Amino acid sequence: MTTRRLILTRSAAVIGAASSGLLLPQIVRAQSDKLRVGFMLPYTGNFAPLGVAIENGFRMALNEQGGKLGGREVEFFKVDDESNPAKGIENATRLVQRDKVDVLVGTVHSGVQMGIHKVARESGVLNLIPNAGVHIATRGQCAPNVFRTSFTNSQPTLALGKAMVDRGHKKAVWITWSYAAGDEAFEGFEQSFTAAGGSIVKKLGLPFPNMEFQALLTEIASLKPDAVACFFAGPGAAKFMRDYAAAGLSKTIPLYGSGFLTEGVLEAAGEAANGVITTMHYADSLDTPRNKQFRLEYAKAFKSQPDVYAVQGYDSGQLLVKGANAVKGDFSNKKALYAAMEGVVIDSPRGKWTMSKAHNPIQDMYLRKVENKENKVIGVAAKAVADPATGCRMG
Repeated sequence: MTTRRLILTRSAAVIGAASSGLLLPQIVRAQSDKLRVGFMLPYTGNFAPLGVAIENGFRMALNEQGGKLGGREVEFFKVDDESNPAKGIENATRLVQRDKVDVLVGTVHSGVQMGIHKVARESGVLNLIPNAGVHIATRGQCAPNVFRTSFTNSQPTLALGKAMVDRGHKKAVWITWSYAAGDEAFEGFEQSFTAAGGSIVKKLGLPFPNMEFQALLTEIASLKPDAVACFFAGPGAAKFMRDYAAAGLSKTIPLYGSGFLTEGVLEAAGEAANGVITTMHYADSLDTPRNKQFRLEYAKAFKSQPDVYAVQGYDSGQLLVKGANAVKGDFSNKKALYAAMEGVVIDSPRGKWTMSKAHNPIQDMYLRKVENKENKVIGVAAKAVADPATGCRMG
């Protein structure tokens, strides 16, 4: 049986023989091959559950199409990115050069994403970003073949400032880890809070992933702001909420944050999370038929409850399905493929969203309040929030 590698070699050998009868069969044979999808996600370490949820969601979207993309069978390849930025370029190159993937789905960690991004820009492979919120990927280094289905780090906090001022908080302290994601989340908060008439009393930071919050909590108590806004995620977020409550601050100074503060950590945070308000593009409790249907089908398929990461993976799959169907599986027709993906309306469990010119979702941000270990939606903080896409020149 003729192998894919042999087909590619033969196709290259007859590249100048357009008039010969040899060329057409080669192209037809190559086109009938399976589409190759590469997952570069964290499958070990702290972020492993996120990688699994993203892959589950992605596969679910394809399974709804009979497991096909534009009528073509799909072959999957997987690389554990280990959440290690030092291996980002090497792992992405392996999928592109060795496995010859048509699409690279990844990743969670923004540092690793920058490695993928370099490879995607240089090779031209289609890259779907199912989580990493690093700004530059859809700003100064935006690219026609790179699409994000999640958020930028400042998008949730772009909706936070006005929501806080509307609730009577005019003076706030901001606190986060001193690293890129924290800085980018602050950009959104600063813009939205000051535009709504609020003033930031002080910006506090500590090195990532330091969890010794006590000195900063003492400082917050002495500053007596109307509220505190923050960006934390994972175990550090749970500890911050516990320490905040233990210091007695939650009784007098309400705590707000980007939605990642309360994602996946409510068990660990316990009672300390009650009353914390966040802005986010999804909530498990979103009371819509679309979300209820998704959650039921996901639970049946994977014997677990979906989260925001599963939704983002699912929407990555939905986006690719829309593009593939538009070109009937012909991924060599990149112009038409990308145009179809740019023009989508994604009917998502999070609510319908569209793709910005910089290839980032334009989406609603929900106001959520923690009650009994659940993020309850208490309103829409902002409709159709778009990242400013500063410096993006799509070429």
